[in-house]
Amino acid sequence: MKVYAHRGYSGRYPENTMLSFQKAAETGCDGIELDVQLTRDGTVVVIHDEAVDRTTDGTGLVKDYTFEELRKLDAGTIKGGRYGFCPVPSFEEYCEWASQYGFVTNVEIKTGVYYYEDIEEKTLEIIKKYHLEDRVMFSSFNHLSLERMKELAPDIPRGALLEHAGLGNAGYYCSRCGYACYHPGIRGLTEETVRNCRDHGIGVNVWTINDMESLENTYEWGCSGIFTNYPEICKSWLDHKG
Repeated sequence: MKVYAHRGYSGRYPENTMLSFQKAAETGCDGIELDVQLTRDGTVVVIHDEAVDRTTDGTGLVKDYTFEELRKLDAGTIKGGRYGFCPVPSFEEYCEWASQYGFVTNVEIKTGVYYYEDIEEKTLEIIKKYHLEDRVMFSSFNHLSLERMKELAPDIPRGALLEHAGLGNAGYYCSRCGYACYHPGIRGLTEETVRNCRDHGIGVNVWTINDMESLENTYEWGCSGIFTNYPEICKSWLDHKG
């Protein structure tokens, strides 16, 4: 079972920052999960919420900031500022850094609330620039973005993100749509659903695994991977299991 650092090592460090990604890489995790959106001037940036209020010292929507303006906000305030100033990274900054490693990056395209124009094309262009095509996977709650990525880059795997309620017959759905993986929330997920996906040749990567009961269940059910805010703990436990 693979361990993906959810927004980097976000349990300890400011989420979706280069510090969080660097600390995640140090744990030896199998991959990193991050979120991409577009600024007003069309820069692909790494940030989870459509608004900057929760994760930075700013207010307002990501789409209303230029990249230069967004870079002035401190994403380190989410951890009380104890790690100093942490800017919102561009996706290109992340890819340039990630290109020196062998882990997989799960790129969540944040188009479920606001559909950014050409975000799929812009994101893919950066991935290709740093030759990361064989080290990325796309996911999104907006499956239209996954369909667009299928048109643009059919060889890059895609994972269907679903809320905690999940989807009945998820394995069949993903197989019909050409998705390699199903990405459900842990609440409400059952062993039966995991078995259904496996029967259809679909991997199951579950979010967000931050407690031992969930970790043990996903392991016993045979899930392909987990997204966790604490990659070091989960990786150590899985290594011990052998």
